[in-house]
Amino acid sequence: MTSPQPMLPPLFLARYRFQFTVTRPIHLPDWSGSLLRGAFGHALRRLSCMLRQPECADCPLLRTCPYPAIFAPPAVEHEIQRFSQPPAPYLMEPEKWGACTLQTGETLQFDMVLMGRALRELPLIIEAWKNAAQHGLGAGEGTAQLREIFYLPPQNSPVSMYSPENKRLVEISLQPVICPSIAQIDELTLRFISPLRLQEDGHPLSVERLTPGALLLAAVRRAALIHNLYGNGTPDWDFKALAQQAASVEGEKNLHWRDWTRRSARQKQTMQLGGVMGDWKLRGDLQAFFPALHLGTWLHVGKETVFGLGRYTLEYNNA
Repeated sequence: MTSPQPMLPPLFLARYRFQFTVTRPIHLPDWSGSLLRGAFGHALRRLSCMLRQPECADCPLLRTCPYPAIFAPPAVEHEIQRFSQPPAPYLMEPEKWGACTLQTGETLQFDMVLMGRALRELPLIIEAWKNAAQHGLGAGEGTAQLREIFYLPPQNSPVSMYSPENKRLVEISLQPVICPSIAQIDELTLRFISPLRLQEDGHPLSVERLTPGALLLAAVRRAALIHNLYGNGTPDWDFKALAQQAASVEGEKNLHWRDWTRRSARQKQTMQLGGVMGDWKLRGDLQAFFPALHLGTWLHVGKETVFGLGRYTLEYNNA
């Protein structure tokens, strides 16, 4: 017997595509999510910080300043768990995997997903990106000039909403992410286009140790958390029943491990943040998990999603 598809309220998210024209060669690492996030964070702080304190934690403007609200939200007590740093209301989506050098005149392109307060701060975010590209990106401090921004709605074609020639930001009516109602789903495939990093006891799970249950419950927890923080409250899901149901789902993995090394300027250390990429076909009663998996094509799944990890496309039957 197929489980009913649970209800999930519409969630306002937005994916924007930024295009820059390179003005001085930019050297991109294998996965540029960390580079882009770091450049964005520094520029956002330059534009937002009024008191110029070395740390945000002791600043009297902590709860009102847009920099921590967007880039690194302060700790909160949450019904799901206590977060020393809650999920940020944005995530990066580099164009592709692979180190390369973009030469003068070529295009730097990436997507950025915004939610919550970050949606309201889009003009500031745009100014931060312009500032970041002018100050220098990556090794060699390549530079670029913002050329165009597109809004990528859930169903329709991209909409151009900013270019330097227009000298203004075109107002766009955002479309909420709504899960389609499917009569029956007993097979679907997730194609991971950036490393999926699921952890157990603080350690990443290898290809052999990954299970459909771990994946499905990670997607459910992330969807519920983002809805609670940036939507209309936690969905009315029976998490215990979902855990039992996830254990019965079977999978067929065509995955491989992909190493990714990130250099943290703040912590002054190198981190290994590899994960798995490839295709993962799931079979079973998947109806109850479909809303979370569908939402995950915007939110990603697993650890370090802010860098763009855990991004996937979703293919499913429509019985």
